[in-house]
Amino acid sequence: MAGQSGGQPVIIVDPSKERTSGKDALSVNIASAQAVAKIVRSTLGPKGMDKMLVNIMGDITLTNDGATILDEMDIEHPTAKMVVEVAKTQEKSAGDGTTSAVVMAGALLEKAQDMITQGVHPTIIVKGYSMATEKALQVLKDYSMDVKKDDREILEKIALTSITGKASEMASAHLAKICVDAVFAIENDGEVNVDDDIVIAKEIGGSIDDTELINGIAIRKEALHMEMPHRIENAKIALIDTELTFGKTTTKSKLHVDRAEQLFEFKEQEKANFRRIIQKIIDTGANVVFCSKNLDDYALHFFKEAGVYATRRVNDEDMEALSYSTGASLVRNVQDITSDDLGFAELVEQEDLHEEKTYIKGFKQSRTMTILIKGGSEHVTDNVERVFDDALHVVKSVFEDSTIVAGGGASEIEVAQNLRAYASSIGGREQMAIDAFASAVEEVPRAIAENCGFDAIDTLLHLRANHGDVKYGGLDISTGDVANMIDMGIVDPLRVKTQAIKSAAEVAIMILRVDDMLRAREQEMMDVKPEHNVHNYDMTGMM
Repeated sequence: MAGQSGGQPVIIVDPSKERTSGKDALSVNIASAQAVAKIVRSTLGPKGMDKMLVNIMGDITLTNDGATILDEMDIEHPTAKMVVEVAKTQEKSAGDGTTSAVVMAGALLEKAQDMITQGVHPTIIVKGYSMATEKALQVLKDYSMDVKKDDREILEKIALTSITGKASEMASAHLAKICVDAVFAIENDGEVNVDDDIVIAKEIGGSIDDTELINGIAIRKEALHMEMPHRIENAKIALIDTELTFGKTTTKSKLHVDRAEQLFEFKEQEKANFRRIIQKIIDTGANVVFCSKNLDDYALHFFKEAGVYATRRVNDEDMEALSYSTGASLVRNVQDITSDDLGFAELVEQEDLHEEKTYIKGFKQSRTMTILIKGGSEHVTDNVERVFDDALHVVKSVFEDSTIVAGGGASEIEVAQNLRAYASSIGGREQMAIDAFASAVEEVPRAIAENCGFDAIDTLLHLRANHGDVKYGGLDISTGDVANMIDMGIVDPLRVKTQAIKSAAEVAIMILRVDDMLRAREQEMMDVKPEHNVHNYDMTGMM
């Protein structure tokens, strides 16, 4: 951008920057956000379609989880990235409803584009959207129902609603029950920490119906020697996050010997030093050792002689879970290990000597549980893991908040109808923005109907017409008729719905407030001949 000063141009903005301003900037930003919303729209609802994502390594992710799809995509446009952040915020705050939030955000921007074309200023739209958000949250609060946090039936319905359409329909009830059982097991004074107190483990083999909830932590490891104890009560656990191997040092060194006996003495000294390292672990009182890296036969021999259970190559996730649950520190320098670094468990046991599985149970500072997912393939277990992530968080939301709303599009229709009534009482052009907000909220039941194969317009009109008679009326995906969602057990946490509206409105408002965008152009690095590379110069001659 340049101006004139005494007939000379004044450079204000670096000409290498790509500048888009005014309505052009707004149109580009809205279009990019809408493109993201269209990607996930077809995944919404119990009949939503799946997406197959293939990374550069050829690994396949098959899912209809909106947060996972957006996270796996390589999105470059800055505005599209803002929409992806909305999905992440929704996932972090409520655990579910990511697709709904993104679809609503896309609809809000589409309606805004129409109003801008009609001459409505973005500032007016922003004001109307802010007013509509506040009103929508109040409507949802009034529409919600209070439930008892110990009502297992409601909690299982919440989990089932989240699971439906994401995993095997035949196993949905079984998975929902596991979610509720897990939440009750880790509950502590009304608070639930599903991220730390519930460990998700996967095992290829069997079917989803074989998925089980285990009290404690289960890791796919076994004792390294048959003569090691396979059941240890009052276990004192050492977590070693380094190799326990007798071999070459990591530094280069030379040894000058005059006779063969010196080499033998040196080897014996090395063995003695290594034995002292292992003995230092044993002297702390540890009777269980989990090593994240290699543990060789020489170390194994000393642990076996001391009656210590030991295993190796425990993955990072299991090491972190063990550290959190038992209170043990991850020891990277064995020379510094003390008894204070040890953790505690009431029992460490390998129940079946022929099965590679060890159970760690009974912790002082946590109530850790493990959900062991079983399935016929890695794709199945990965998908069920994502299902549990959503379902556990929505059960947590209801357990902590004790409030639910009707699902199946019922709450969105309630919000939309109240917003239209509210818009008619507002003067000025803000009324158009509030009415547009109502239509955007209805994009959720519209998308659900489309993905079920129903006519979206007819279904939406049917829902509106019957909502007055059926307060909790939503879409019955089997028949296409309006049905009482509470009676059908299709319910959602209030937190999921309120956060979806807040997230969608916030990102739409942020995008609408941008009227100028400066973007640095990508430039290729200048080709440099190999002989001119700085690393190829001999600097010694320049000293």
